[in-house]
Amino acid sequence: MLFSEVVGQEAAKSHLLGMWQQNHLPHGLLICGQEGTGGLPMALALSQYLLCEHKGTTDSCGQCPNCSKTAKMEHADLHFSFPTIKDSDKKREALSNNYIKEFRKFVKAHPYGTAFEWLQYINAENKQGNITAEECRIVIEKLNLKAYEGGLKIMIMWRPEFLGKEGNILLKLIEEPPADTIIILVAEAVENILPTILSRVQLIKLPPTKAVDIQQALITHHNIDVAKSKQIAMMADGSFTEALSLLEHIENDLFPMAKQWFNMLFTNNGIGISKFVEDLSKTGREPQKNFLLYVEHLLEETIRQRYTGHCKLANEELTFVQKLASMSLSFEAIKAMIEGLNKTSYYIQRNANAKIQLQSLSIKMMYAIQNKKVSSLY
Repeated sequence: MLFSEVVGQEAAKSHLLGMWQQNHLPHGLLICGQEGTGGLPMALALSQYLLCEHKGTTDSCGQCPNCSKTAKMEHADLHFSFPTIKDSDKKREALSNNYIKEFRKFVKAHPYGTAFEWLQYINAENKQGNITAEECRIVIEKLNLKAYEGGLKIMIMWRPEFLGKEGNILLKLIEEPPADTIIILVAEAVENILPTILSRVQLIKLPPTKAVDIQQALITHHNIDVAKSKQIAMMADGSFTEALSLLEHIENDLFPMAKQWFNMLFTNNGIGISKFVEDLSKTGREPQKNFLLYVEHLLEETIRQRYTGHCKLANEELTFVQKLASMSLSFEAIKAMIEGLNKTSYYIQRNANAKIQLQSLSIKMMYAIQNKKVSSLY
């Protein structure tokens, strides 16, 4: 993977490249960011850059044999460790070596995939993923071998949070690895990593991905139009994983629906609201949740517009939010509407009757718009 294929995170890219170019890249790295910020893609891009035969100042060449093998995750000196399960049916122990073919296919198809998605991909069902003591010993064994191609040896351990106390087996390796060895840990929750490991690595934090970077990636790599990509980027809340999930379920521009619903709420159009709820309740849980999430973001931007004079929207959405912000709605009323949207989405996600939930929400939204007492609404 190229650095240019990692969505956003320009500061982290520059930091990693700078450390390498100044000969200050540590032998133990921990790349950590919330789900969807690109920890694994960043580790893959760094590995390809380090192994590249004709690297430039900002990226690997992408053409040399090493780049070709690394892009396929098949380079002999690039090793992986990740959560697995014991598969009794196929007589496989919970070791990365036993699942490497599936892992390559999964990462190629879903570079921003989650640990949960990976475990479902290998049919873990309710089994808990794990990085075992035996896995740790194999990692040590691999890195103590000579590099096959005479250069660096790189180990990417994805989700070290799945290490229990067994992780202490790796302490000496991380602190004093063999020559020309780089260990890259990729995590989402620092607090779930053994303190003894944390003290031996340099932390590289990945902030939430900027909405503008998510939007550009959707336009460039997924051929999404500007309006739809902007909506998805706003709703993704800094996660490209969430953006890809939203992309699967958002077929049309959500703004006309939201505007129509608000017009009916503000005019107390009970018949129209009932028809709207009836239609929305037939669309399925994901479209319903996405619509509610979109409206929630519109209201959050309304608060930002009212109290700072600026928001992240443009065109029709901006005009709508500016008009909403100028109305006599109290902060408590807007807050109550956001809470109602959030709770309704939560209940729908847990298989509550969508029609009842959406109808109830509409009534509560009308009460909030009328600045009636909202403390008893939720």
